[in-house]
Amino acid sequence: MFNDEAIIRFQTIIDKIEDIEAIIARHGAITRALGDFEGQPALLMLLVAIAEQFHKLKNCCYEELIRHFDENDIKGIYDIRVFIAHDYDGVNLAIIERVIREKIPQLKATAEQIISLAL
Repeated sequence: MFNDEAIIRFQTIIDKIEDIEAIIARHGAITRALGDFEGQPALLMLLVAIAEQFHKLKNCCYEELIRHFDENDIKGIYDIRVFIAHDYDGVNLAIIERVIREKIPQLKATAEQIISLAL
Protein backbone atom coordinates (compact mmCIF):
# COMPACT_ATOMS: atom_id res chain seq x y z
CA MET A 1 0.00 0.00 0.00
CA PHE A 2 2.76 2.43 0.93
CA ASN A 3 6.13 2.87 -0.60
CA ASP A 4 8.80 5.55 -0.51
CA GLU A 5 7.47 7.36 -3.58
CA ALA A 6 3.99 7.75 -2.12
CA ILE A 7 5.34 8.91 1.24
CA ILE A 8 7.60 11.45 -0.48
CA ARG A 9 4.68 12.81 -2.52
CA PHE A 10 2.47 13.18 0.56
CA GLN A 11 5.33 14.84 2.44
CA THR A 12 5.78 17.22 -0.50
CA ILE A 13 2.08 18.12 -0.29
CA ILE A 14 2.49 18.84 3.43
CA ASP A 15 5.63 20.91 2.77
CA LYS A 16 3.81 23.00 0.13
CA ILE A 17 0.90 23.56 2.50
CA GLU A 18 3.33 24.66 5.22
CA ASP A 19 4.85 27.09 2.70
CA ILE A 20 1.34 28.48 2.13
CA GLU A 21 0.91 28.83 5.89
CA ALA A 22 4.26 30.64 6.16
CA ILE A 23 3.38 33.10 3.40
CA ILE A 24 0.04 33.85 5.06
CA ALA A 25 1.70 34.28 8.46
CA ARG A 26 4.26 36.66 6.95
CA HIS A 27 1.46 38.80 5.50
CA GLY A 28 -0.82 38.51 8.51
CA ALA A 29 -3.87 37.25 6.60
CA ILE A 30 -4.86 35.28 3.52
CA THR A 31 -6.39 38.35 1.87
CA ARG A 32 -3.23 40.38 2.42
CA ALA A 33 -1.07 37.60 0.97
CA LEU A 34 -3.36 37.31 -2.07
CA GLY A 35 -3.24 41.08 -2.49
CA ASP A 36 0.55 41.22 -2.45
CA PHE A 37 2.51 41.26 -5.73
CA GLU A 38 4.79 38.49 -4.44
CA GLY A 39 2.39 36.66 -2.15
CA GLN A 40 -0.31 36.05 -4.73
CA PRO A 41 1.85 34.34 -7.37
CA ALA A 42 3.62 32.32 -4.68
CA LEU A 43 0.32 31.05 -3.27
CA LEU A 44 -1.06 30.25 -6.71
CA MET A 45 2.04 28.32 -7.72
CA LEU A 46 2.00 26.35 -4.48
CA LEU A 47 -1.60 25.35 -5.20
CA VAL A 48 -0.53 24.21 -8.68
CA ALA A 49 2.35 22.23 -7.14
CA ILE A 50 -0.03 20.52 -4.70
CA ALA A 51 -2.38 19.57 -7.54
CA GLU A 52 0.57 18.17 -9.50
CA GLN A 53 1.51 15.91 -6.59
CA PHE A 54 -2.04 14.55 -6.42
CA HIS A 55 -1.98 14.02 -10.19
CA LYS A 56 1.27 12.06 -9.92
CA LEU A 57 -0.13 9.96 -7.08
CA LYS A 58 -3.20 9.15 -9.14
CA ASN A 59 -1.14 8.27 -12.21
CA CYS A 60 1.29 6.10 -10.23
CA CYS A 61 -1.36 3.62 -9.13
CA TYR A 62 -1.99 5.05 -5.67
CA GLU A 63 -5.75 5.34 -6.13
CA GLU A 64 -6.30 3.55 -2.80
CA LEU A 65 -4.41 6.34 -1.03
CA ILE A 66 -6.20 9.09 -2.92
CA ARG A 67 -9.50 7.62 -1.69
CA HIS A 68 -8.64 8.84 1.81
CA PHE A 69 -9.38 12.35 0.52
CA ASP A 70 -12.79 13.78 -0.26
CA GLU A 71 -13.39 13.22 -3.99
CA ASN A 72 -14.74 16.76 -4.41
CA ASP A 73 -11.65 18.25 -2.77
CA ILE A 74 -9.36 16.39 -5.18
CA LYS A 75 -11.47 17.47 -8.15
CA GLY A 76 -11.46 21.01 -6.81
CA ILE A 77 -7.67 21.17 -6.50
CA TYR A 78 -7.35 19.88 -10.08
CA ASP A 79 -9.86 22.49 -11.27
CA ILE A 80 -7.96 25.27 -9.52
CA ARG A 81 -4.75 24.10 -11.19
CA VAL A 82 -6.46 24.31 -14.60
CA PHE A 83 -7.82 27.80 -13.91
CA ILE A 84 -4.45 29.06 -12.70
CA ALA A 85 -2.58 27.50 -15.62
CA HIS A 86 -4.99 28.61 -18.34
CA ASP A 87 -6.47 31.88 -17.07
CA TYR A 88 -3.97 33.22 -14.55
CA ASP A 89 -5.24 36.80 -14.70
CA GLY A 90 -8.86 35.68 -14.47
CA VAL A 91 -8.50 33.63 -11.30
CA ASN A 92 -11.19 34.46 -8.77
CA LEU A 93 -9.19 35.26 -5.64
CA ALA A 94 -12.27 34.91 -3.42
CA ILE A 95 -12.45 31.24 -4.43
CA ILE A 96 -8.71 30.83 -3.84
CA GLU A 97 -9.10 32.39 -0.39
CA ARG A 98 -11.95 30.03 0.48
CA VAL A 99 -9.95 27.01 -0.69
CA ILE A 100 -6.92 28.06 1.35
CA ARG A 101 -9.06 28.76 4.42
CA GLU A 102 -11.37 25.72 4.27
CA LYS A 103 -9.89 22.96 2.12
CA ILE A 104 -6.13 23.16 2.44
CA PRO A 105 -6.15 22.40 6.20
CA GLN A 106 -8.25 19.29 5.51
CA LEU A 107 -5.86 18.13 2.80
CA LYS A 108 -2.93 18.62 5.16
CA ALA A 109 -4.58 16.68 7.99
CA THR A 110 -5.39 13.76 5.71
CA ALA A 111 -1.88 13.69 4.22
CA GLU A 112 -0.43 13.69 7.74
CA GLN A 113 -2.71 10.78 8.71
CA ILE A 114 -1.57 8.79 5.68
CA ILE A 115 2.09 9.35 6.52
CA SER A 116 1.52 8.39 10.17
CA LEU A 117 -0.09 5.12 9.01
CA ALA A 118 2.93 4.42 6.82
CA LEU A 119 5.48 4.88 9.61
